[in-house]
Amino acid sequence: MAQNAIMSDTIVLSRKQAESLFLEKNISLIAEKLNIDIADAQVIQAKLWPNPNLDVGEINLWNNATAQQLPPLWGNFGTTSQVNAELTQLVQTAGKRKKLIAMEKVGVEIAKEYFSAFLRNLKIEFRDNLTDLQYNQAQQEVYQKQLASMQTLIKAYGNQVAQGNIGKGEYIRLKASELNYLKEINDLQKENNSLQKELKVLMNLPATSFIKLTDEGFVPENKNINELNLASLMDSAIENRPDMKVLKLGNEYNDNKYKYERAMRTPDVTLGVSYDRGASLMNDFVGVGFSLDLPFFNRNQGNIKAAKLASDQGKLMTEEKTISIQAEVLNTYQDYLTTKKLYESADASYEGDLDKLLEAYRKNFLQRNTSQLEYLDFVDAYLDNKSILLNSKKDLNKNLEELRYITGQEIN
Repeated sequence: MAQNAIMSDTIVLSRKQAESLFLEKNISLIAEKLNIDIADAQVIQAKLWPNPNLDVGEINLWNNATAQQLPPLWGNFGTTSQVNAELTQLVQTAGKRKKLIAMEKVGVEIAKEYFSAFLRNLKIEFRDNLTDLQYNQAQQEVYQKQLASMQTLIKAYGNQVAQGNIGKGEYIRLKASELNYLKEINDLQKENNSLQKELKVLMNLPATSFIKLTDEGFVPENKNINELNLASLMDSAIENRPDMKVLKLGNEYNDNKYKYERAMRTPDVTLGVSYDRGASLMNDFVGVGFSLDLPFFNRNQGNIKAAKLASDQGKLMTEEKTISIQAEVLNTYQDYLTTKKLYESADASYEGDLDKLLEAYRKNFLQRNTSQLEYLDFVDAYLDNKSILLNSKKDLNKNLEELRYITGQEIN
């Protein structure tokens, strides 16, 4: 291929090897996974107590004739100095801190499920690209073989035309077929270029590399598919799909938030210890005190109502999502069975028999036992059948992958 002249590094991979590279090196996955660490950091933050507050003031840096004489602070310093200091600590009431920690812990689980959902979406895109590339390679191979065979015939016919043994019309008809094969190969190569670009980005491979996939996994092994039933697939989807887990965790988060907002009705208390020098009946005064908001007007009514409505809304969305998932599973399962039936309708030996019959037609054509029209008609039928067989394999692979995606489990 001309493509190989540009590419400096051909990498031959099986599907499993390609997926290992994808999971290890995909930059988007690495970046998305950091969101879990960010959520973990929020839990750490929620566990921390509020810092105490130290307030020092009323320090006079000069004095006048009215200044009162006080005992020195140290040495001879401070006989006319006034100082006020207060140390306070906010104490959260009604278990607010514990409720906030519970919310942030749910946030960590949500981040994990968002990552799973992101991986799930990226994985089906990646696997579908692998299937498309395997299909593209197989199609190119079919047309390359026909092109090589046709060029051999054209060379032979060219000699016969030069010798005047056959008319030029038959030679032109073969050249037309050659041009058609070249056009098909050219279109397939353009598609290959596009798939190469997508897969190199997903696997974080150098731009100059060229990916060659083995045939492994193009026809998926589905040994256990017949043991599955629709009800178990629906249950699996509702239980395992990350998007459903995110909804359920969202409900848990909303419930915790509702409890937290209700706790916010209770005012927090600020405890304090104060020291006052030279501004009271005593030269050195130490006192304790507290402060809190009086919840006469704001009892957090709006936030409580919003949290309750969000909780109710989440439950309705979960109910709707359950119905949607069940419908998706049913539709995808039926599509897979339909595709599987088409794939299995072709006898296992049919493709090999088709190749043998093509070779027989070719030999008969060379020996003039078959007309050019009959031979070219069979080649067209052969290419159509090859395309149908390859498409049935590709569709089977993609439908199985879609079933895995919809049900949230790796069906083998």
